Amino acid sequence: MIQECGVAPSQILAVTFTNKAANELKERIRLLIGDQAQKVWAGTFHWFCVRLLRAEGQGIGVTPDFTIYDESDSLTVVKHALSALNIDTELTKPPAVLNEISQAKNQLLTVSEYRAHRNSPLEQAARQVYRVYQDQLRQNNALDFDDLLMVAVQLLDEHPEVRRKYQDRFPYLLVDEYQDINFAQFRLLQLLAGERSNLCVVGDDDQSIYGWRGADVGLILAFREHFPQAQIFRLERNYRSTQKILDCANAIISENPLRAPKKLWTENEPGENIVLYAAVNEEEEAEWMVDTVQRLVVCGDGNYGDFAVLYRINAMSRVFEEALMAASVPYEVVGGMRFFDRAEIKDVVAYLQILHNPSNSLALRRIINTPTRGIGDSALSILDRLAMTQEISLFEAARLALQDEDLPARMLHAFQAFVELIDGLVRLASEVDLPTLAREMIRRTGYLARLQASAKADDARRAENVQEFVSVAARFVARRGEGTGLLEFLEYLALSADIDKAEALGEKVSLLTLHSAKGLEFPFVFLVGLEENILPHYRSLGEDDDTEVAEERRLLYVGMTRAQRRLWLSRAQRRMQFGEVRQNDPSRFLKDLPKDCVVHRGRPAPGGGPRLMDVPDSEQPEMAMSGKPLDLPRMLSRARLSGAAEKRKPAPRAAAQPAPACPACDFREGERIQHPKFGKGIIVQLTPQEDTTEITVAFPGQGVKKLDARYAKLEKL
Repeated sequence: MIQECGVAPSQILAVTFTNKAANELKERIRLLIGDQAQKVWAGTFHWFCVRLLRAEGQGIGVTPDFTIYDESDSLTVVKHALSALNIDTELTKPPAVLNEISQAKNQLLTVSEYRAHRNSPLEQAARQVYRVYQDQLRQNNALDFDDLLMVAVQLLDEHPEVRRKYQDRFPYLLVDEYQDINFAQFRLLQLLAGERSNLCVVGDDDQSIYGWRGADVGLILAFREHFPQAQIFRLERNYRSTQKILDCANAIISENPLRAPKKLWTENEPGENIVLYAAVNEEEEAEWMVDTVQRLVVCGDGNYGDFAVLYRINAMSRVFEEALMAASVPYEVVGGMRFFDRAEIKDVVAYLQILHNPSNSLALRRIINTPTRGIGDSALSILDRLAMTQEISLFEAARLALQDEDLPARMLHAFQAFVELIDGLVRLASEVDLPTLAREMIRRTGYLARLQASAKADDARRAENVQEFVSVAARFVARRGEGTGLLEFLEYLALSADIDKAEALGEKVSLLTLHSAKGLEFPFVFLVGLEENILPHYRSLGEDDDTEVAEERRLLYVGMTRAQRRLWLSRAQRRMQFGEVRQNDPSRFLKDLPKDCVVHRGRPAPGGGPRLMDVPDSEQPEMAMSGKPLDLPRMLSRARLSGAAEKRKPAPRAAAQPAPACPACDFREGERIQHPKFGKGIIVQLTPQEDTTEITVAFPGQGVKKLDARYAKLEKL
């Protein structure tokens, strides 16, 4: 547009969903057009709305210095509202109420417009809390994430002059990941596009997996209805996966009734078949995964960082973590607690929020007695009553309380010291740069000194995190340039989204949910727990479940297409859930896999499915001494479970094991082989050792033998 069509960079608005994607977008633009990239407005939806509201929001009562509440802040306000309304939080969970309010805002429903379709206790509570919640935000001069969109739409809708100004300023609109937009974002784009409708979007309805956050896949499917002149280009070539992985993914997703028809293809190699593994239970499933990872690492096919284990439910990570730890395999749970989610960092950020906006009572409540300074619950309750009766902020109440001679001297002294501390830091904020302010703030408040003086080992780590925060501020200024201040830094912290939590992945096996995996890719992927009530999730299996089950199918499709070279799918016949062992049927999605691209491993499928390792009945080995069939499924299960009980030797890293030294590289579990002494058999298990691989083989008439791969002289049949 800029280089070939002469479009001015300042006329382009490009929006996406996460800071991570936005930063990559801006970097690519910079590489393409150099310094002109600074003139392009590129960022997230919320970033754009913040800019719009700080510049134009006063027309609807939004001051430029408003505070942005993240999900944690919003949840705290909901809890306070539930308490004020005497609603039992055991019966009505605060996160559920917050989600109900969020969904209402995604539909642009104000407090007065909000009407629940059903009259459940949750919806009754949400109606009451919504009003109190918004009152609290106004008193704290704050907007939550959903407000940023909702209030921006209100501004453009109610003020034609502002709408025309931004329509003229940005005649070219570009939107990434359009399948993830909600109604509020759609309406924002409609208002910005105006009659010109000069809009270009990129999206894939098959990857719409955030319905629970308010995303509406119908908006991308109805794009041509909303914008009748639209031209549609299908981008079907895939650069990531093998053709067999794509064939399986295409077969799964093509069963969804409402979708834009498309079929991915690639010029990559066909690749290996997808493995579908049926385990006895989750422990065996985890052991199989670890064995497979170790075998490939020992063989030199990959490093630990090339592997990912994807699951539908967070709690499923436990059994895989335990199996990896038992085998001394390094791993990390992607999407765990971020640096900025740690309590000490949230405390430090709360101090900075107060310096920017002293009316932020939520932040002030967090730190008014952190570290302890004599303002306990009784003193805080006095400030609460004063703030409520005078309709002022908590900080103004602390200042006003200094005039009350009836208060105890110790309490007055504590209030005065706190007010003077904050006033002094507010003055300092206008005089020094951001890193100096952060450094001086943690010194004057005594926060760092208190941690450093503590004898607790955990407090030493927390002190290091607080010191690192100053470095974070310094790096932020270095990236953004001199003059970058407190407001920009707080916006940067507040607008970080959940999906941005996935940091650069190192040399560790990655464990993550399917939702967290979107946008990532790995050479080797294990997609586990493919059972009814897990994927599809039990919450999607209602009476009218077509829409939610379709999203579950899309979730599986997204997971499968994260794999570049190899893909393993697995399920367990029995799994511990909610404290009890449950028997789950195979996921309904598995029946749609193309048979010519899938090999079965593990236990026989119920109902006449393929036997172990796909070996025909006539070739299932028998025990000659007893005359009974050799129960390989049971034997395999027993071998796995007994192996888990033993202390396993850590597998050496690939760098220390040259690939040619592995004598079992060409063998796979379930393969039929010939041994010069024992005859025909089936490989039951491959167990990596320090300098070889132990091969467990079941031989008809001979029993089960454990062989050293270096000397076994096995031949494939």
